[in-house]
Amino acid sequence: MYPDEGRRQWQNDGMRSIWKGDLSFGLVNVPVKVYSATESHDRKSYQVDSKDGTRIRYRRVREGTDSEVDYSDIANAYESDNGETVILTKEDLATLPVQKSPEISILEFVPVEQVDPIYFDKPYYLEPASKSPKAYALLAKALDETDRLAIATFTLRNRTRLAALRVVDNVMTLQTLLWPDEVRKADFSFLDDDLTIRPQELEMASSLIDTMAKDFDPSEFEDTYQLELSKLVEAKADGAEAFPEEEEEDSDTDDDSEVADLLAALRASVKDKDSGDSGSAPAKKTAAKKAPAKKAPAKKAPARKTAAKKAPAKKTARKKAS
Repeated sequence: MYPDEGRRQWQNDGMRSIWKGDLSFGLVNVPVKVYSATESHDRKSYQVDSKDGTRIRYRRVREGTDSEVDYSDIANAYESDNGETVILTKEDLATLPVQKSPEISILEFVPVEQVDPIYFDKPYYLEPASKSPKAYALLAKALDETDRLAIATFTLRNRTRLAALRVVDNVMTLQTLLWPDEVRKADFSFLDDDLTIRPQELEMASSLIDTMAKDFDPSEFEDTYQLELSKLVEAKADGAEAFPEEEEEDSDTDDDSEVADLLAALRASVKDKDSGDSGSAPAKKTAAKKAPAKKAPAKKAPARKTAAKKAPAKKTARKKAS
């Protein structure tokens, strides 16, 4: 089912549109609102002096002086082709023709596989802004069934953007694209090396890929850094040690000798995967365990203490144990 009047709850749930205009293709105009499709799950922090926890503040000052400059008086300096410095104010930039276009203009429809993901930048959701979302639903349905992306241009935050329009969970999603000159060419010396890949090595590498093949489920992954950061914060607040050092066991295995022969290493990897439980369903996500109560002489800042909230489990970064 496509969005309708009864299901438009994004704004009530905290999502606010950042752009409003028309999605146009041919003689058809579809009024839409644009919403950011992503948000950061990083734990909030601010900079302080490590000596006593005093908060750090930044000021905009003239170079070589201590005189502050009002934000409204700040302009941008560009270098012209002949090396001359040109100062452009916000009023100057507002005269650019691209600023005056309230349209997401569809230029063409291309096969999905022809747009390499390396060009993908930031995703935005499009919500129908008219009383009847039929034109929106029609375009989304046609776009989904033809297995194509709509290539479009629009202006956001004073800049012209190239974007790909696609359908995600029945909602049209505008994925901004990098311009061709923003993607670097991979120029590495090893690409000129004449490497010989033995058929046995290729077959074994393919076998290893097959043993690890499955459908992608993003809910199986969690952000290990954020989980460990939350544990460290809570441990510091309790004056405990978050990650006590463990003694490393001595190993008689020579890592270099294990991987000296690529084919042997691949064969061992396949054997390890075949004998493991990689095919089983991943374990359900569990709440991060509270740090051990081992006390440590942690130095506390004299800053005002507030109750620290335990961070929820975050996703993406490391695959959970099977």
